[in-house]
Order: sequence, then structure tokens, then C-alpha cells
Amino acid sequence: MTTVTADPAPPTPPSGRSARPSRLRRSWEKHWYAWAMVLPVVIVLAVLIFYPLVRGIWISLTNLTEANQAAEICTRSITGGEVCAENPNKWEFIGLDNYVNVLSGNVGDFWQWTAITLIWTLGCVVFHYGLGLGLAVMLNRPMWGRGLYRVLLVLPWAVPAFVSAFAWKFIFNERFGLANSLLTSLGIDPVDWFANQWTSLFTAIVTNIWLGVPFMMVALLGGMQTIPGELYEAAEIDGASAWQRFRNITLPGLRPVSMTVILLGTIWTFNMFPIIFLVTEGQPAGETEILVTGAFRAAFEGIRNYSLASTYGVLILSILLVFSMFYRRALRKQGEVW
Repeated sequence: MTTVTADPAPPTPPSGRSARPSRLRRSWEKHWYAWAMVLPVVIVLAVLIFYPLVRGIWISLTNLTEANQAAEICTRSITGGEVCAENPNKWEFIGLDNYVNVLSGNVGDFWQWTAITLIWTLGCVVFHYGLGLGLAVMLNRPMWGRGLYRVLLVLPWAVPAFVSAFAWKFIFNERFGLANSLLTSLGIDPVDWFANQWTSLFTAIVTNIWLGVPFMMVALLGGMQTIPGELYEAAEIDGASAWQRFRNITLPGLRPVSMTVILLGTIWTFNMFPIIFLVTEGQPAGETEILVTGAFRAAFEGIRNYSLASTYGVLILSILLVFSMFYRRALRKQGEVW
């Protein structure tokens, strides 16, 4: 008769304590130096970006203005002291009322500003990319003085935006500007550029094109220099024309760079505050305001309406997030990894 002895059961770990360290703990023990390097960046982002973002979303759900921000109203008495009483119009939580009022048109000119913002953004980005691509193609070829041309074409990007804004505003001045001087020399009557909505917007678009083309040119030129030269040599041997080489080699080779710079250019132009604010100043009668300048005026002009400005800010962020999501989905459908 054979006696079978069962193996003793493995010891169970104490209650409340896992047999193996947690994944987070193991990651910390293995990569503690990486966490230590990332931590200061996370703290800075939390202080400068995440806290203001959360605070702005909260303020957009209130009716906070300059007039009702104080919980108490204090006045000086005859004796020289201060007498404080509770403010009957103190700000309060109102939920989504600000969004309803803005989107319905009861407050502000959200839809008009959105239309101008889209026209402004589309016009600038199209010319940024088109002119930047043309200059990049030109500077990618061997030519005399190519280094000098590159430096000169990058200069507008190096000049502070407000300096360029004031310079172009003077160029389009009705009485003393260079633009009207050229028109007068050609026998054309001077134009009051800022008296009409579309001519005023035109001056802002021209100014922003001047500022934005160098970035596109530098980025696309860098992308062109990563395309293997053997492809062009093989295409030339096969008898491909310059246009065919550009269409079938250059443009596909620039696709990853192009998608990135177009996205960045769209976001930057959508939020480009100084050009509209300094060049057109919203003239005439606020018809060239865009969303960011409208938010600024709500927050810092007249009776400062902080809740309305925060509402505009949240809506601007939402529009750009939705655009980025659809843009990323379109890239994935085209096979781009991003």
C-alpha cells in the first residue's frame, strides 16, 4: 500500500501586502532618475498651464466681473475708519449660462468673430505654406549668394511681432504710408485701408504673412534636405520633368513636415493676438476682431467681465482641440504616423 503525501501549500502573503512590488514601485526603483528629471517640468506645467486652465474653466461657470468680485464693499467713514458691508451683488455660480448667452448671440459677437477668425487663419496659413514652399524650393538649389538670401529671408521672423506690426501699420497709413504713395505715383487715389472691413483685414493678413513665411520656409527647407538625392537623379535619368519630380518626389517627401507645420501654423495664427490688436485695432467698429482680441477686450476694457473672457477662452480651446482631433484622424487615414 502506497501512501501519498500532499505537498505543503505555499505560504500566503500577509494580508494587505502583495507578493510582488507594484508596477509603479518597480518603475520608480528602475527609472527613479528619469522621474526626478521630469518632476520639475511637471511642476512648472502644473503651475503655469494646468492651474490657470482649471481656474479659467471654473470662472466661465460664474458671473464674475470687476463690479461683483469683492465679497464686501468698504467705505470710509467721517472718523477716518472704514465701514464694510456685504456686497449684495456678489458673484455666484451660474452653470452654463455664459456659454448659452455667447453661443446664442445674446452677449458679444461670437459668430461674427469666429467667421473673421476662420477667414484670417485660412488666408494666412495658405500663403504661409505656399510662399514658404516656393522659397524653400528656390533656396534648395545651388545658386550664388544662397546663404545670404537665407539670412535675409529669416530676418522677419527674428524681428519682434509688435515692431513689425507698427511698421506695417505705418506702411498702410492713409496720409504718409508707403502703400498710398505707390498708388498715388500710379495715378490711383489713396485708400483709407482701415475704414473698410476687408481692406483692414487685408493689412493684417499681409503683416502676418510677412512674419510667418520664414518659419515655413526654414521647416520645409530642412525637410527637403532629408530627401535622398538619388531619387531626383533616377527620375531625371528616366526623363521626368521638373514639375514631375516636384510632384512625385518633393511633395510626398515633405508630407510629414508639411502636416506638422500646417497644424502648428493654424494654431498659432488662430491665436495671433498682437497683429490684429496693433495693426487694425478691430477697425472699423470692431469688424476685424477675432476671438482672442474679443476675449482680451472683455477681460481688460470697460467693466472687466472675467467670466465672459474665460468663456471665450474655453471655446477657443475647444475649437482648436476639435480641429486637432479631426486633423490627426485625417493623417491616420493617409497612413501618416503622428
